[in-house]
Amino acid sequence: MDKSIEEFFDERKNNWRKSKIKASMSDEKKAALEWECEEKFALDNWLPDAAKRAGQLSMVTHPCKFTHPKDKETSPIIARAPKKADGFLRTGNSASPLDIVGNAAVLDVYKFLSLELDDGKTLIDHIEEETETAKKQLVVGTASFEEIREGFLAIKESDKTAVTSEKVKQVYFPCGNDYHLLSVLTPSGLMFELKNRVNDMRFSDQTREARELKRKGEHSEDGFDDLFNLSVIGFGGANKQNISVLNNQNRGEAYLLSCIPPALQKRKVRLPRYNFFENSLWTGNFKESFDALHKLLVVGYNNINIREGRDNIITFIVDQVIDVIWSIRQHESGWSRSDHYSNLPAHQKIWLDNFKAEEHESSDEWLNKIVDEFSRWIVFAYKKSLGKQAVSLGDDELLHIKGLIEENKEALR
Repeated sequence: MDKSIEEFFDERKNNWRKSKIKASMSDEKKAALEWECEEKFALDNWLPDAAKRAGQLSMVTHPCKFTHPKDKETSPIIARAPKKADGFLRTGNSASPLDIVGNAAVLDVYKFLSLELDDGKTLIDHIEEETETAKKQLVVGTASFEEIREGFLAIKESDKTAVTSEKVKQVYFPCGNDYHLLSVLTPSGLMFELKNRVNDMRFSDQTREARELKRKGEHSEDGFDDLFNLSVIGFGGANKQNISVLNNQNRGEAYLLSCIPPALQKRKVRLPRYNFFENSLWTGNFKESFDALHKLLVVGYNNINIREGRDNIITFIVDQVIDVIWSIRQHESGWSRSDHYSNLPAHQKIWLDNFKAEEHESSDEWLNKIVDEFSRWIVFAYKKSLGKQAVSLGDDELLHIKGLIEENKEALR
């Protein structure tokens, strides 16, 4: 007898003894129960009985009871699909195990058939392939190997004509001029394979070590991955085993990945469609600076402190604009090549978009145009911000502002 089969029966016998034999019993009663135990789990008795009971279980890939626990009508389905590099997580592309549904009181038969023998193959595989190992292990005097094999393989039989149930969720799918009725079932093997992979990613020894390093503020060579906004869904309540074997093994819990749409954040900076100074700079953001500039322009006298104060404010406005420029440059390179921004001048595209890096660094022609537009915008924005209170700024003031921007020319680049 294979060691795994021997251990299986030893465990079954021990569990039976613990439930039946009590210390307070007489020796005669204990001996009688010992004899009953040996008879019950003798191969000649247990194997034929297990083969008959196997038909109360079904191996499936898509159990119906995850949809409705009281569904007893839907056919057991074993979906067979080839493995294909099509990029989809689906049956066939993941080596997920078959699930078991049926009478929970017969699960000892499934456990027996799932035993891994010395060669690494399961007993059910040996039985299905009619190997010499199977014939050797299942020889009894009370039934032929063919009878036992047929009984055990009933666990993998599916109805030739699939039957669904009103308890299962239905979807009418358009097909030509008609509809095809689909019964939506749960791929429990895939579902719990996902759970195992998520748990391995989040709770493996390597992840625990990396988290501990993070908690201590220390460096980790590999780091760790995580999934946020996971939800847990439960199946079966207190009777998890009535749903399926995999459900019982996973405590009736599976993960739901978040599939809500992303929360879009409003852009603080508007990408310019035809002119940076008109589309991306809102005068209201500079009002405090222009109010301070205005106070110095109307002070009524002129000295070095007043002039330096005015220059400092204009330089500060230049710095504010540079912040906006860098915010726009954070966008993906090549954004200005979209038709939506086709009216944006070429020199502003070079200035704001990183896709022409070589021309951006090697040429000053585009930068000179920016300096000229920038100086005119400051005059315009000052007038717009102050309205009728604004002081008239002539060519001399414009040239002075342009000179200040020239001094910050490389910062604009």
